[in-house]
Amino acid sequence: MNIDYIKDKGRTLHFPALDPKKIKLQSQEEFNKKAKQDYFGASPNIFVGRFGYPDINVGILNTEEYKNNDEPLLWSKENYTIPKIIDLRTQLINAQFKTNIKSINTINNTSNNNNKFLELSQELSLSQKPVDIEINLSKKPNFNLTLNKEEAPHGCNIELKKAQITQNVRVPTKVDKIVSDTDVKAATALQELYTDGFDEHYLTKIVSTGSLGVKTQRKLVPTRWSITLTDDTIGKTLIKQIRDYSQLDCYQAYFGGHLGNYYLVLFFPNEWQYELFETIISEKTSFATDYENYYGRKEYASSTVGGYYAARLAILEKLQQTRKQASILALRFVDPNEYIAPLGVWVVREATRKAMTAQPIEFEDKQTMISYTLAFIKKRFKYDCSLQLKQSILLDNLKKQKKLFDFELLNKNFIYHLNIIVI
Repeated sequence: MNIDYIKDKGRTLHFPALDPKKIKLQSQEEFNKKAKQDYFGASPNIFVGRFGYPDINVGILNTEEYKNNDEPLLWSKENYTIPKIIDLRTQLINAQFKTNIKSINTINNTSNNNNKFLELSQELSLSQKPVDIEINLSKKPNFNLTLNKEEAPHGCNIELKKAQITQNVRVPTKVDKIVSDTDVKAATALQELYTDGFDEHYLTKIVSTGSLGVKTQRKLVPTRWSITLTDDTIGKTLIKQIRDYSQLDCYQAYFGGHLGNYYLVLFFPNEWQYELFETIISEKTSFATDYENYYGRKEYASSTVGGYYAARLAILEKLQQTRKQASILALRFVDPNEYIAPLGVWVVREATRKAMTAQPIEFEDKQTMISYTLAFIKKRFKYDCSLQLKQSILLDNLKKQKKLFDFELLNKNFIYHLNIIVI
């Protein structure tokens, strides 16, 4: 599993930063009053930073009292509000230490504190539930909030001095078996675990701590990259299956969203290809786009970044469920009046999944669906998306591409006229 293509070098940001000042941080005073330097708590996840790569910070996310602080699938299911999610995430302290991405291969050879912390981090990442832990920090934490468009936010970053797990960590048998097998490639291992029902949030933890893959190739993966790696790897597995399915027999449009992120997803009865447009609705509306054909992408989707792979995964899950193949044009619209702070790529994935559960509108032909799309977006967002559709590679391909039926019809006409000439 190659992570190098995910690095952020040379990326052009198409969207203005969302303003965190709009968030009312009502829990600041209460947090500072209750904060402790040493305490017993629970750790639901690990955070692997990317700055300074390959020498990076690894953090044990923890809180003294766990209240679903790291449950994006639950937040989506129960429709948690942004302020509620922010409040939960600010309670998570990132107790961090410095290490090298390849130091997991030398854990048993040295006895310094950071290697012990790394071993403990790997153990924590394999648990599906929060693990009880004793934490000692370098100083008393103060209220803080770290926001990022790809990763879920968390609270303050503080140097870790001591840490100890205070309960037996329960690892699923299947996970333990695959993690212990150091001859299986990481991509294969990840695909197996997903097929066995482990969700992408849990799998991202395992990927980020370098717990999968051939022994000599294992290394830490920054959380931001591991999210995309997981979505992309699972997606490619599903694409291989979907290419063998019969094509959809009608035109369909799905619409839905979550936390101010809305998706109108158009299904065309054709072979697999996928294109995403992301648009932020504001006074200076801008959009970004990425595309892949039947054979997939060789380069990272640098315009729409992690959202490209997250939305694709949700759409592929729908195609697998219906056992159909289709060409997909996904249109994302972000309302900054609703999506007041970035919460991570999980919002994209869940917003698309909600769209995929909606009742689709069916159309007899492509032009009717395109006309509907223009009218719907105009009415729903007061926005003209004709520019996006004009720039669509997928729509251009569908316009030019001759389907098998066209060739069969052409062949029949040729034979018919040839018979007339012969007679």
